[in-house]
Amino acid sequence: MTPSTAKAKNQITANPTGAALGADIAGFSINAMTTSDADFIRTAWLDHLVLRFRGQVFGNEEQVKFTRYFGELEFSPRALLTGKEMVPGYPEVGVITNLKDENGKPLGTLGSGKCVWHTDMSYIEKPPTASILHALEIPPHGGMTEFLNMYMALETLPSHLLRRIEGRMLKHENVTLSDGSRRVGMEDQIPDSDDVRDWNGPLHPIIRIHLETKRKCLFLGRRVHAYIDGMSVEESEETLDEIWQHTTQPELVWTQVW
Repeated sequence: MTPSTAKAKNQITANPTGAALGADIAGFSINAMTTSDADFIRTAWLDHLVLRFRGQVFGNEEQVKFTRYFGELEFSPRALLTGKEMVPGYPEVGVITNLKDENGKPLGTLGSGKCVWHTDMSYIEKPPTASILHALEIPPHGGMTEFLNMYMALETLPSHLLRRIEGRMLKHENVTLSDGSRRVGMEDQIPDSDDVRDWNGPLHPIIRIHLETKRKCLFLGRRVHAYIDGMSVEESEETLDEIWQHTTQPELVWTQVW
């Protein structure tokens, strides 16, 4: 994590969590947002990687409007693949919940399963820049969300692993969800074999350069069905296991308690 460069501007402040990443934004109201606010927030986001906004009261319209300050919006995974909106009138909004309807069908994208480590929507050719999470209802315990600092993960990566992956491309499988279930609309893409090379998905550089910060970082997506292009399956599996073991060390993690 780089030192905090976000200063008070129009009374907005970014206060670092003290962990490997993350900062709390104070002195801000989503319902009175300005372009100046957006500039400050973007700078703070580039510095701290994840921003937390406490005490905001808003709906879908305000969330979409807020997001548009930072770029074009991507459809939610369900709407992108099936054309069906999870929130009527807002194809950009997805729903994550463990609740089910009267027939026992999960209401959310991921059902009640626990997500594994992942990068949101890395399974498309041009992944979105960022994601926004808005908690509407939280459980009495559990349900935390963890984030990784992928700059630090690369900067502290053992040299033997760095040599193996420099210049390599990684396949990001697009058939299953982050809870392990099959993605709606992709059921016919399940391969007949167990060979990770047969799973469908785009290739992305395993080491990327952020277009704004110009810093290098790891871009891993998910461990499940991942494959380092050009390696034997055995070498790819061994390398990815080592990288993930390194990357998920507690000192590289910040945990959001809702």
